Amino acid sequence: MHPSPDATTDPVIDLEGLVVVLGGFPALAGADLRVERGEILLLAGPNGAGKTTLLRACAGMTRPVRGSGRVLGFDLLRERESIRAGVGLVGHRNGLYADLTVQENLRFWGAASGATSSEIEAAASAMAVDGRLATVPVGRLSAGQRRRTALAVLVVRRAALWLLDEPHTGLDAQGRDELDALLRRAAVSGATVVFASHEADRADQLATRSVRVVAGRVEAVDG
Repeated sequence: MHPSPDATTDPVIDLEGLVVVLGGFPALAGADLRVERGEILLLAGPNGAGKTTLLRACAGMTRPVRGSGRVLGFDLLRERESIRAGVGLVGHRNGLYADLTVQENLRFWGAASGATSSEIEAAASAMAVDGRLATVPVGRLSAGQRRRTALAVLVVRRAALWLLDEPHTGLDAQGRDELDALLRRAAVSGATVVFASHEADRADQLATRSVRVVAGRVEAVDG
């Protein structure tokens, strides 16, 4: 399935009063959020505020119990599987196959999205997981190398919506700069980026807009 014809002009994310309950606790308590195409949106806020739950809900990974929302033109309650096809989520788990090499992971996801060999090579190069690292099983990589590989997969998958939970974690200074450049290029090409981060200075420079998540609700910071 593909988004509705006017989905390119609709908000990429449009949530109203979204409630998600986890373990009997309202992890989201009536969240409202609107994100336009091409934005790089920072989710700020303390630990436990609901940032991760918000990202997972937008990825179609968590079912809301109340409220409404559309992501990439699809209904968040009834079309979650369709949402997942256009979303790339990188959280505390990178979503990689540990027994496959870096190159095999990229080729697997590349085949699913129709990416060419040159696109796969370019993605690996952009996140510095080419060369000797390409033939190393993901399970033997460092945390930073696994994060780089997961981000390269997002490029290969041509995700329309990038949802990132603390994406700079595990990366060295060069890797963080490379990631920032990658996210800016993705936004310029038409992708939308929503990321949660505690690195205030770097995140503020990267984001085109910020909101704050507090007690399961979204509060405007600017814009």
